[in-house]
Amino acid sequence: MNRTLALNVVGLTPALLAHAPNLSRLASTGCMRPLTTVTPAVTTTVQSTFLTGTLPREHGVVSNGWYFRELSEVWLWRQSNRLVEGEKVWETAQRRDSAFTCANLFWWYNMYSSVDIAVTPRPMYPADGRKLPDIHTNPPQLREELQQRLGQFPLFRFWGPGADIVSSQWIGRCALDVFERSCPTLTLVYLPHLDYNLQRLGPDHPQIAKDVAAVDQICGELIESATRAGARTIVLSEYGITPVSNPIHINRALRQAGYIQVREELGRELLDAGASRAFAMADHQIAHIYVSDPALILQVKALVEALPGVERVLDDAGKRECGLDHPRSGELVAISRADSWFTYYYFLDEARAPDFARTVDIHRKPGYDPVELFIDPQLRAPKARIAWRLAQKILGFRYMMDVISLDAGLVKGSHGRPTDQAEHGPLFISSEAELVSEGPVAATAVKGLILDHVFVSSTQPARRAA
Repeated sequence: MNRTLALNVVGLTPALLAHAPNLSRLASTGCMRPLTTVTPAVTTTVQSTFLTGTLPREHGVVSNGWYFRELSEVWLWRQSNRLVEGEKVWETAQRRDSAFTCANLFWWYNMYSSVDIAVTPRPMYPADGRKLPDIHTNPPQLREELQQRLGQFPLFRFWGPGADIVSSQWIGRCALDVFERSCPTLTLVYLPHLDYNLQRLGPDHPQIAKDVAAVDQICGELIESATRAGARTIVLSEYGITPVSNPIHINRALRQAGYIQVREELGRELLDAGASRAFAMADHQIAHIYVSDPALILQVKALVEALPGVERVLDDAGKRECGLDHPRSGELVAISRADSWFTYYYFLDEARAPDFARTVDIHRKPGYDPVELFIDPQLRAPKARIAWRLAQKILGFRYMMDVISLDAGLVKGSHGRPTDQAEHGPLFISSEAELVSEGPVAATAVKGLILDHVFVSSTQPARRAA
């Protein structure tokens, strides 16, 4: 077997590679191919396709979350690997050779999987309402060992207004530690840094070159360690991020048409999904639309198709065409134009928005909210407000970090709809050019290519990329 390092550099595209000298060097000595991603091109769906070699219709991860019909609740960003159907790459490898070992470092659905080593964010939520940084690991003792050696995982630099290079640097150090101390056969590493400013600023902003260079430095250190160990290296990305200027308030349109029900609590409105005749679980540039009565599907489809910025609404035939015909999908799936994206907002009056709307709360919002990357620019003294909230936390009081804007126009980049041009889409880089054939790499081919890097000698023929 050949030790293999697989770096998932989120948002990296062929167009951005010019700002990444270490990754460019790897591509020039090995190879770089455009990657044909899946719909939706979002984190958990694409990663599940990479790791199982199947489409969402088979692995079941239809987006970063979905409506759990049996609970009448929308849940996003769950972590149990048991939500992913099908045999994962490490399970296939373990069947081929029982000596194979795998470390999964921050790829999603990492908890309770059959990998040998797992590290993933796992905040603590005490009963007093606090959210405290922490990680989940397997083996369990690795949790304390890593944070003793590397410091506490910087959760608030991993997502939210403070998200920056610090979280990816911590993950990079974690990966070096595990790679060099434990020597797994396959090391999977997720580096999220580019996701932040690509969404905040858009891919054409001058700052992006600096962000690419920053994550490239982390990659360079990991590639150097792999080279010293005689390991092979793969670098890939899940999607490209395109400039956006048009947020689509799909749930507001459904509510105004009478399909959505809300429950009022203390003057705030909560989406009552179980009582709603139709609502959308928005996730970047796609939205799963759940319709309780089949007789309403055609009229809901017509309503959504007419919204400015909507490119296509998939019915049963469209879902089959895109590989999204799984029971977890909505009765309809909307896809935006390249310059648009879907908000989760269902409230018509911002004064009646739920209290968590102005906080970083990835679990209670019934859809993905990229505005969590921004401190509300309308706050007159945001630093003072944050300092006061932190003081409340330190003193042991209940507090709410309500500093997030409700202005969806702040978001300048999004993804989910596969990009129109390959140079702005995801990529696949390998140190072993002979293992990757010419032409685009299909997302469903990634599992096989990883296995080839582990098991195939360099004299054997390349696997077909697509």
